[in-house]
Amino acid sequence: MIKTTLSVIISATLFSFAAQAEENFYSPLTSKTFPQQMYWGDTHLHTSYSFDAAMMGNKGLGPEEAYRFARGEEIKAHNGMIAKLNRPLDFLMVSDHAEYLGLIPMLTAGNDDLLKDPIGKRWAEMLKAGGSESLKALFELHHDIDNNHKSLANADVERSAWDDIVAAADKFNDPGKFTAFIGYEWTTMPGGDNLHRVVLFSDDASKAGQVLPFSSFDSEDPEDLWRYLQDYENKTGGRVLAIPHNGNVSNGLMFALTDRNGQPLTRQYAETRSRWEPVVEVTQIKGDGETHPELSPDDEFADFETWDKGNLIGIALKQSNMLPYEYARSALKLGLQQEAKLGVNPFKFGMIGSTDAHTSLSAVEENNFWGKFSVFEPSAKRAEIEAYTEGKQGKVYSLSVDETAAAGYAAVWATENTRTALFDAIKRRETYATTGPRMSVRFFGGWEFDDNEANYPDYVDRGYTKGVPMGGDLTQAPAGKAPRFMVTASRDPDGANLDRVQIVKGWHERDGSLHEQIYNVAWSGDRTPDANGKLAAIGNTIDPAQATWTNTIGAAELATTWTDPDFDVAERAFYYVRVLQIPTPRWTVYDEKHFGEPLKSEMPKWIQERAYTSPIWYTPAKEN
Repeated sequence: MIKTTLSVIISATLFSFAAQAEENFYSPLTSKTFPQQMYWGDTHLHTSYSFDAAMMGNKGLGPEEAYRFARGEEIKAHNGMIAKLNRPLDFLMVSDHAEYLGLIPMLTAGNDDLLKDPIGKRWAEMLKAGGSESLKALFELHHDIDNNHKSLANADVERSAWDDIVAAADKFNDPGKFTAFIGYEWTTMPGGDNLHRVVLFSDDASKAGQVLPFSSFDSEDPEDLWRYLQDYENKTGGRVLAIPHNGNVSNGLMFALTDRNGQPLTRQYAETRSRWEPVVEVTQIKGDGETHPELSPDDEFADFETWDKGNLIGIALKQSNMLPYEYARSALKLGLQQEAKLGVNPFKFGMIGSTDAHTSLSAVEENNFWGKFSVFEPSAKRAEIEAYTEGKQGKVYSLSVDETAAAGYAAVWATENTRTALFDAIKRRETYATTGPRMSVRFFGGWEFDDNEANYPDYVDRGYTKGVPMGGDLTQAPAGKAPRFMVTASRDPDGANLDRVQIVKGWHERDGSLHEQIYNVAWSGDRTPDANGKLAAIGNTIDPAQATWTNTIGAAELATTWTDPDFDVAERAFYYVRVLQIPTPRWTVYDEKHFGEPLKSEMPKWIQERAYTSPIWYTPAKEN
């Protein structure tokens, strides 16, 4: 009798525990859908299927080699060296130019249909001659694209190349391990001014293969590109987005306050642009696009890898009045202004980095930089080679290769490494850019974070449950409250310590004026900000002769909770995080060390690598 009673009690107790376990999810992650994992990748890489890549030395590395390299495999570069990443990437999109897609490999291979065309035959002969003749052919192709004139049209070539690209992406896509996105670049540049976008599909070949890339030969107007994206989704049920890049060489067009016809932006324009372009590529080989020293004169870190001499192909020099419409920070401020006017923010974008390498090699670590084009792969004096564009008036300006930046990568907070999850994260702007190092950054905004929020082991859960992540929105400020922000940053495990964490604020005042302010919110060492909030430099441990540094300064991790001390409940604002590393050697110094030959003495010996998060926006509940 006693045994029976005990048996009943034990059974009932076990049943109760089992029921509670099902209801309460003892394993914490089973009840959470928050993005817990950071993934690293590149959404902007060119292969031999891009006309300029092929004509600048990339003869044999196509989409398959690009994906293999990104996954961590060894690839033989055109200079005979073996290239390999220190750590594999988690995702990659091959984004070859839609214009003349796959043309050059087929010309050099002697495609009969192309050689029957007089233009095709002429270009093939110029390419075969090499040297200045090959460069002339490149200029002629650029001229075609600049002037929206397709001299050599062959739909079969384009279809064949696109089929190869989507097939390669599907072949190397490995859900949970490596994501291979399908995509391409829309390369419009009216008058040489850069308006380029990369187009990223969430889908596989069964959907993306139903269309052909929309090129600048179809239209130079971004609004027509957006119509193409909508038509694609209507036709296939798939998903797609566009990512602008290199506003710094657009000569004031990328974030202009007029459309392509010179008319002021409308609400419909703002809604459409915001719909299709959720992120902007803010750092890459052709220069950094966060801000410019003329736009941010009080920002001692504004002049970083600046590329600002002219437009994309160098036929028009830069004017100061163009700058506000070229850089991310200024565009974010202009977006607040437009939102106050139109009711919608056309420039409500997150930030990512990518390479724009044309080598098929997505490698931008300072000590493993393979250059913009294959002709600039590692060599003793590559940094002193002049790469310039010839316009109607001859040589407009010289751009030394040493002015190119070893940057950058895209970081994405997602639930898993799949096309769907990564695409979702990019759409909601839960992304950030780095200039190459893989530092980990979290950024949350809310109204109720306490002073120790960032120090709790479950700070990520607290960030999502009590606030919004990077890319999110804050509205309806509680009475008497200012927004509080929680930020945590950890160094790249294989890289340098951190110098400081800054929050960059931009706002639209009641009188319509636009402003910005940088706040140092966390830093290493025992430094104290001065009366203006400025922080002394961290110091420098670089040994240029040995191309090395030490982590004897800086911090491995920085974390804080910060309240905006200048908050005005009636003013629209955005906030994003900038994280700075301690100084480390630039890629040119690694070249000197590896090849044992000195370069020009004026070349920079060090840089401070950085990360930029997507913003968090504050919008007043109503107009005041």
